[in-house]
Amino acid sequence: MSREKRIVESVVLKKTFDLHKAEYEEAALRALNSGWYILGKEMEEFEEKFAAYMGVKHCVALNSGTDALILAFRALGIGPGDEVIVPAGAYIASVIGVTENSAIPVFVDMDDCMEIDADIIEAKITDRTKAILPVHLFGQCSRMDKIAELAKKYNLKLIEDCAQCHGSTYNGKLAGTFGDIGCSSFYPTKPLGALGDAGAVITNDDELAEKVRLLRNYGSKVKYHNEINGINSRMDEVQAAVLKVGLKYLDKGNEERRRQAQMYMDGIKNPKVAIPAVYKKVYHVYHLFPVLTKDRDGFQNYLYENGIRTQVHYPIPPYVAECYSELGYQWSDFPNAEKFAKQEVSLPIYCGMSDEEIQYVIDAINRY
Repeated sequence: MSREKRIVESVVLKKTFDLHKAEYEEAALRALNSGWYILGKEMEEFEEKFAAYMGVKHCVALNSGTDALILAFRALGIGPGDEVIVPAGAYIASVIGVTENSAIPVFVDMDDCMEIDADIIEAKITDRTKAILPVHLFGQCSRMDKIAELAKKYNLKLIEDCAQCHGSTYNGKLAGTFGDIGCSSFYPTKPLGALGDAGAVITNDDELAEKVRLLRNYGSKVKYHNEINGINSRMDEVQAAVLKVGLKYLDKGNEERRRQAQMYMDGIKNPKVAIPAVYKKVYHVYHLFPVLTKDRDGFQNYLYENGIRTQVHYPIPPYVAECYSELGYQWSDFPNAEKFAKQEVSLPIYCGMSDEEIQYVIDAINRY
């Protein structure tokens, strides 16, 4: 491998788009030429296809993953004064789903696999706890056997945040299908990504699906007949059309990122750069490839000087976010979440990235 410097971006959406460019363009033009852009055939077909892929009865398409979370809690009747158990180290959108319904997030620290620590959830359950929200981070399904067991034991609602893990399984069961409702984001960088904001919920509960359908459309089935207080959260036809294309190649894309991740795991030998553990029962789809290093700034600057662009997820965890300062948490309250927030670096990984680029990153890391 030549030591000649090159540029390796953290993610290049255009390369991923170009893999199926003709199909994406045909889908978008088909939606545009239809003359029907909201709540139409493309969205209905995507809902049917995604529900079939997930093996559930219902998919309700929405305009973002954040709205999926907000409406999921709302449809379940979780509101003021109710407590919801959430991971301390997730992206803030997960917690917004709770607080936008005036419920109270109760944080639980992370385990060594960078997921919510299922072994310490039970200690946080009180008579005010109404739900658990596992967030399947980085492409890995959380320990849903233990978490689902706790939800059943205490009669709690179980909402899964599947924004980063389309196709991931735990013990052979798809993430998003363990609980009452699964919430997805189709932000462009996700395993199943749109060309803008989009999201969805999945469920086997007929009444819950109907409630979310009402909520997404002003609380209305028939125009001007508003049965409940709702909002406007509808996936547009163009996004639905391109997501149908992406869904065809989701499994193939997951396998490609898994292969790239294996190259990193086999190739990185620098003791200053740690690769987090992965659950044995999980099928990880590697939405991201996180590593941990104590001198994050020095590591990132070194890689940047070598043409390698990286990202950080998530440097300010929600329990110390300024907007939640009234909750009174300190950084040290959740030691693992603090460590991950201060040490995590996401290496480049995406469909369309070449093996030569991955090897270039590996070689640079091993020289660090």
